[in-house]
Amino acid sequence: MADNLPSEFDVVVIGTGLPESIIAAACSRSGQRVLHVDSRQYYGGNWASFSFSGLLSWIKENQKMADPCEGNTRWEELILENEEGIPLNKADQTIQHVEDFCYASQDLAEDVEEAGALLKAPASVASASSEVIEEVSGTPEAEEKCFPLEDRPSGTKDEETFPDSAAGIEPECTADREAVEVTSLGEKPCDNVTPGQSVQEVENNEAASIVEAAAEPRKITYSQIVKEGRRFNIDLISKLLYSRGLLIDLLIKSNVSRYAEFKNVTRILAFREGRVEQVPCSRADVFNSKQLTMVEKRMLMKFLTFCLDYEQHPDEYQGHKDSKFSDYLKTQKLTPNLQHFILHSIAMVSEADCYTIDGLKATQKFLQCLGRYGNTPFLFPLYGQGEIPQCFCRCKAVIDHFGQRISASYFVVEDSYFSEETCANVSYRQISRAVLITDRSILKASSDQQISILTVPPMEPGQPAVCLIELCSSTMTCMKNTYLVHLTCSSIKTAKEDLEPVVGQLFSESTETESEGAGEGQKPQILWSVYFNMRDSSGVDRTSYANLPPNIYVCSGPDNALGNDCAVKQAEAIFQEMFPSEEFCPPPPNPEDIIYDGDGTQLEDPGFGNPSEANPETLPEKSTEESERPSEE
Repeated sequence: MADNLPSEFDVVVIGTGLPESIIAAACSRSGQRVLHVDSRQYYGGNWASFSFSGLLSWIKENQKMADPCEGNTRWEELILENEEGIPLNKADQTIQHVEDFCYASQDLAEDVEEAGALLKAPASVASASSEVIEEVSGTPEAEEKCFPLEDRPSGTKDEETFPDSAAGIEPECTADREAVEVTSLGEKPCDNVTPGQSVQEVENNEAASIVEAAAEPRKITYSQIVKEGRRFNIDLISKLLYSRGLLIDLLIKSNVSRYAEFKNVTRILAFREGRVEQVPCSRADVFNSKQLTMVEKRMLMKFLTFCLDYEQHPDEYQGHKDSKFSDYLKTQKLTPNLQHFILHSIAMVSEADCYTIDGLKATQKFLQCLGRYGNTPFLFPLYGQGEIPQCFCRCKAVIDHFGQRISASYFVVEDSYFSEETCANVSYRQISRAVLITDRSILKASSDQQISILTVPPMEPGQPAVCLIELCSSTMTCMKNTYLVHLTCSSIKTAKEDLEPVVGQLFSESTETESEGAGEGQKPQILWSVYFNMRDSSGVDRTSYANLPPNIYVCSGPDNALGNDCAVKQAEAIFQEMFPSEEFCPPPPNPEDIIYDGDGTQLEDPGFGNPSEANPETLPEKSTEESERPSEE
């Protein structure tokens, strides 16, 4: 198949992580000839999502001590006399200290067939030694099972949906994705609407599921997890999308949002004095809160209103520019309870090294994102973060490592592909990650379909704060009656050493816990867990890499931030360096696109005086009959 490829391209992109995929799409949109390659058998690199069996295979691969120099040297025969080759790594060395543990009952687990235990590659990928090739086009083709906006299932009249984005693609290895809940991004929390259902039916079904869950013990065995393994979509890196963040803006502008589907995060949580509690976000939440006194409610509203346009009141903070944000909060006559909420659950910044201006900016960003699609600032992509890179790229062909010589004006390479020699002077940070499968939520609620984010403050001086994201089954990332929990922090030691204290505070690892004894305040039971450290190559200066020619650009892997702004900024900066006169990711030229105004349904005003929320954005609706047919192009 390699013989059929052109020998020249404008841009060759190596790696299918988020920044590389954005660059490939942007270059294609600007009319460049793009070849997109990846030696892995799955999309996304360290941005990927796996089924449970796929993750087990990934764990086994990363627990091996791979030789970074393995591979043949036939490429040397293709180097011309006046050229010097830059060898690329065959083995990924960005993951370390992988440890997995099973706490669920393993009775008869050895007799359970792990269907698809080796992650199935896309149909066009031939073997582990192959490189995934993509000649990027402006829009995916119909054969990729990508349903455009006008062909997706719709909800009811009560459903509010995402502007210029819609329900998503159905990638390979997702045979169990039928009957996907069509989710309103501007809906009230927990309203999951399936095509043909009314909101009342959904509420009745949820009520019935709650009663059923309460009536029956929910003891999950390892055998069940393996059998239902394809119900899981487990992200290697845990992130959320700010509703007014750069990635959402890019998805809408480029019209790539039509290939993904999102849910609104329903709860912001806080961990204080050994308890998990919900943080009020909107004005209504604040005044309905039972955790705050009336005086505290007024204090909080006054401070948040100030933060929304703090630049207009420099006298309020100029004298504290060089102070820590935590110290500044103490000068604002806020109670310790409010200081904790603002610092750890709204601004979500470090108490130790965040200064006043940065804290005010973070608080302002949180508030500006409220109300666009729901009563929290965050969105989560159904089926996991790994869906997003796939929205920007689609496989087209395969070449193996004996492939032809291909020339290009520019090369974009993901950091992990460079050899140890090239990276000898690079100093990397590390990210500590843990993924848990649990049997119940960390905070019980009337509905068990909650998406929650919790920042756990450092337990001891010198330790990092830990970001925890808990996903329910309606996110299509875990099986029914389980939760998928992601924990992330900057690395001090190994991931297990960094994160185990927080895990021990919030969860039970005991294999003796019986679900019949589940009572108020009992910790969720961990059924299975994995810990690993991931390289953080963000912020590395290009000059740190040895002997890179000027036409080679480097993309980093995931960073430790909650959002995706770093990847988007990096992709745009590299694109503008290569093509300074071209627009970055313009909308596709399609005169048949229809602009919808939505159904006029409005969300509750978050109540902090943000004028842009007067008309929350919504998705158009299409008939179910029309949505059931894939496009026939």
